[in-house]
Amino acid sequence: MDFEWVAIALGDVSWITLAFVLGFLVKLINLPPLVGFLATGFVLNYLGFTSGEPLQKLADLGITLLLFTVGLKLNLKVLIRPQVWSVTLLHISLTLIIFGSAIYALALMSAPLFSGLDLKLAVMLAFALSFSSTVFVVKHLEEAGEMSSLHGRIAIGILVMQDLAAVIFLAASTGKLPSYWALLLFLLIPMRPLFHYLLQKTGHGELLILYGLVLALGGAELFELGGVKDDLGALIMGILISTHPKAREMSKTMLGFKDLFLVGFFLSIGMSGQLSLEALTIGILLVPFIFIKSALFISLLTGFKLRARTSLLTTLNLTNYSEFGLIVAAIGVSNGWMDAEWLVVIAIALSLSFVVAAPLNDHDDKIYSQFRVFWKKFQRDKLLSEDNVLDTLDATIAIFGMGRVGTGAYDKMRELHGDTVVGIDFDSEQVKMHQQHSRNVLHGDPSDADFWDKLKRNHKIELIMLALPNLQANLDALEQLEQTSFSGRLAAIARFTDDAQILLQAGATAVFNIYTEAGTGFADHVERSQPHNNHQAAVNSE
Repeated sequence: MDFEWVAIALGDVSWITLAFVLGFLVKLINLPPLVGFLATGFVLNYLGFTSGEPLQKLADLGITLLLFTVGLKLNLKVLIRPQVWSVTLLHISLTLIIFGSAIYALALMSAPLFSGLDLKLAVMLAFALSFSSTVFVVKHLEEAGEMSSLHGRIAIGILVMQDLAAVIFLAASTGKLPSYWALLLFLLIPMRPLFHYLLQKTGHGELLILYGLVLALGGAELFELGGVKDDLGALIMGILISTHPKAREMSKTMLGFKDLFLVGFFLSIGMSGQLSLEALTIGILLVPFIFIKSALFISLLTGFKLRARTSLLTTLNLTNYSEFGLIVAAIGVSNGWMDAEWLVVIAIALSLSFVVAAPLNDHDDKIYSQFRVFWKKFQRDKLLSEDNVLDTLDATIAIFGMGRVGTGAYDKMRELHGDTVVGIDFDSEQVKMHQQHSRNVLHGDPSDADFWDKLKRNHKIELIMLALPNLQANLDALEQLEQTSFSGRLAAIARFTDDAQILLQAGATAVFNIYTEAGTGFADHVERSQPHNNHQAAVNSE
């Protein structure tokens, strides 16, 4: 046995254990565990540890799977929106001007670590700080169940455009062009029906996971062979199958694997260089600059006819620095353009930006509703039709969340109560699909303070059923309902017993545990069908 590999493996096990402990501790104070993972990297770095090969492979695989799952959920129609591509290009340009000028001014004043930077390097650092974190935003949107919301889709679209800009920079910085073989990568587009066929035939078990790994890792390998950034290959493969009905199922199936591998990525960030007081000070001073990025985002998004709420929630998602900033800085260090301490500076700024962004995103609806008068000053008079506040008209029963559970509930309630039932979902594609099946489904967000304010003034709703994708989404809706003093019945779904108790304490009048109640419903169905079967058997015997 190779004992060197055993030592590396044991070392990595100790890192992962410490990551769990710190991740658990920060979770107790309502911060995302990834903050604890980053802290683990800094602690180990301070103690003199370096990342082993298994940890680095874990980190690389986590980023590859992350971009693949982003591709699975990406709608190409989103990228061509001016609210995405125009906002991204304008934001990067303005950030380069503002941040680049500030960094170059500090270099002219011979500030510590800044001295020696010319205008070109100042702009490159500004470019590194212009990105927002794909890892942070995707994890938050998934946990909040908001990946398909309008603000979620726009945020992901902006992140993808930023990632593409970073990939172009990476290719240009090496001075190498993709090989001629890269042209063969365009053959993946006509192969899309084959990828869809195989996805349809994989079933719902381990083959689905393996097929996802084959597409993600295979796409990355193909692009690397063509001289193109490998992670872009994983993203493209996800996009190619994103329109298949099973793409969402594949994304959910691979969620646990992706989260596990991303632990290695966060650990490796904190271990990227030697920590010094100078680097720590500059990293801390860079954190407030994320609010300049935020001001630019909300101004641009409202300027492109998005509601103040949509613009604010998108902006809060993007209020952070990005792991791509480390990659850009690493290129400067490897080429000898700048000091290696800049890696540590950006890693510190990145980590602290997550600490600032986490509570902002957890309380985004509260931040909007409490300061709504201020945020609406940015809002234009003419808005996108997709972003107007919906009207439930004469409906008496509203079902939020038109997934499988919500759709089943809608069909049953419509059978019992007729056209007085309305379904509401924030996924515009889901809404169109239901409307094509003659269901009365509207596009809306259950945590939208503007909607509940309108509902409070004029509505006939007596029953609200919350069939939203996770606990937090249901709690957000219940919080808005409490503020409007809704007096009707409130029903919600839960997946775990402790979740049911939390929902009841938050104001739900009835909670349906979809796992335990499914068995009860199955038994009731069998019992109801038993007399008919006995009667049928008697008829047959005669």
